[in-house]
Amino acid sequence: MSILNQGRWALIASLTAGMLALSACSAGSLGTSSGSPGTGNAANVEITVLADSSDQTSKPLQAAIDAFNATDAGVTVKLETRAQGTDGDNIVKTRLATGEMTDIFQYNSGSLLAALDPAKNLVPLTGEPFMANVDDSFKTSVTQGGEIYGAPQGSATGGGILYNKKVFTDLNLQIPKTWAEFMANNAKIKAAGIDPVIQTYGETWTSQLFVLADFHNVTAAQSDWAEQYTANQAHYAEEPALKGFQRLEEVYKAGYLNKDFASAKQSQGLQKLVEGSGAQYPMLTFVISAYVGMADDAAENIGFFAQPGDDAATYGLTAWSPGGLYIPTTTTGDKLEAAKKFLAFWASPAGCDAQTAAVTPTGPYMVKGCTLPEGLPTAVNDLQQYFTDGNASPALEFVSPLKGPNLEKITVEVGSGISSAADGAKRYDEDVKKQAQQLGLPGW
Repeated sequence: MSILNQGRWALIASLTAGMLALSACSAGSLGTSSGSPGTGNAANVEITVLADSSDQTSKPLQAAIDAFNATDAGVTVKLETRAQGTDGDNIVKTRLATGEMTDIFQYNSGSLLAALDPAKNLVPLTGEPFMANVDDSFKTSVTQGGEIYGAPQGSATGGGILYNKKVFTDLNLQIPKTWAEFMANNAKIKAAGIDPVIQTYGETWTSQLFVLADFHNVTAAQSDWAEQYTANQAHYAEEPALKGFQRLEEVYKAGYLNKDFASAKQSQGLQKLVEGSGAQYPMLTFVISAYVGMADDAAENIGFFAQPGDDAATYGLTAWSPGGLYIPTTTTGDKLEAAKKFLAFWASPAGCDAQTAAVTPTGPYMVKGCTLPEGLPTAVNDLQQYFTDGNASPALEFVSPLKGPNLEKITVEVGSGISSAADGAKRYDEDVKKQAQQLGLPGW
C-alpha cells in the first residue's frame, strides 16, 4: 500500500476518471470541442460522486460540486462519502466488482490504481479535450496500458524534511543540499540539546520517508532505475537505492532521534517540531494543514526542504501526485456525458478556485492555469519552488507498479536498529518479488 495512501488515511485520508465512448454515445456529444462546462446536450441529469469522508477530500470536492451546479449546465452532481482506510478501499473494489459504483469516484493514483484493473473497470480519458489542461506528470500516474484514466484530485505533495526555521536561525544552519551537510547540521542540533530528527514509529507508515523520499536521488544517479526495477534488473539491496535504507540506519546509529521515536504518533511529532524540541521531521507535505493551528507562528516558522543526496548538483524533490477522479464503465449514456461535463469543470482554473476557497492547498495543483493564493504557509511556498524550478521527480510508485506491502514494517526495524540496512533492503526486494509475480510482470 502506498505511503501516500496509508499516510492520508492515518491522518486525514488518502487523497485520492475518464471516457470510453459507447456505440450509442460519441465522444463529441458533450457538445464542445473545448470540453468547457455549461454546454452540451445532456439536460437535467443527476450524477453522484463517491469520495472518502475526510475533510481534506470531501470539503474541496463539495465546494467544486456546488460551484459546478451553479453554472446551470443541465447536470446536478451529488456527493456520497465512504469510509477511509482499508474499509474504504474495500468499498471501492466491491462496488466496482458488483457493478454498483457511482457515476464518478475518487481513488488513488500510481501503483495502487493497477489493482482496480482499469482496462476492465474504468473509462479512458485519453482523448478528452479537457485533459490538455492536466499536467503531464500527473497523467503518468494514472496511465495504464497506454490509456489515461484519471483527472487530478487536489494538489501535489512533496516528500522530504519539515524543519523549524527558528532552530536553524539560532544555530546558524543552512538548508543542506547533500547528506553530509544534513548530518553535519544534525551534530550541531544535538549539541544544542535539541532532537535533530523526529521519528514517529507509533504510526508505522511514517518510518518510510527516508527510503521513499530518496527516490529523486536514485533517479539522478541512474535515470532508468525504475524501468530496470520493474523488470527485475535493479534492486533495493544494490546501489543507488540502498542509500535510502542506509540513511535511515545512519540517523538511528548516530543517536539523532527523539527518545520516544518507537511509540510517538504523527501528531506528537508535529508538536515537537512546532515547539522546537525537535528540529526536523521527515514527512509528506500534506500534513501542513495539521500543524498550522498548533502555534501562532507555525505556518511561518515551519519550512520544508527536499531530502539531500550525495551530489548538490543534482539536488531536488521527490514528488507525490494527488489521487484522481475516475469514471467506471458502468456509467453510460447521458450520465457519462454529464460526468464528462463535471470533470471538464473540475480540471479547470474555476474548479481549482472552488477547491482553494474550501481548503487551503498544501501544494501546487496539477491543472494548468491554476494558481495558489497569497499568504500560504512557508512550507507550501518552499514546495512550490521545486516545481517552479523544474527540480522535482515523481516518486517510485508513480513510475512503477511495484510497492511491496511490508515496507513500513521493514523500515521500522531498520530505523530502530533491529535490522541492518542491508538486511532490510534485501527483505524488501523479496517483498516486492511476491507482488511482481502476482501482477504477472515479465522477468519475475
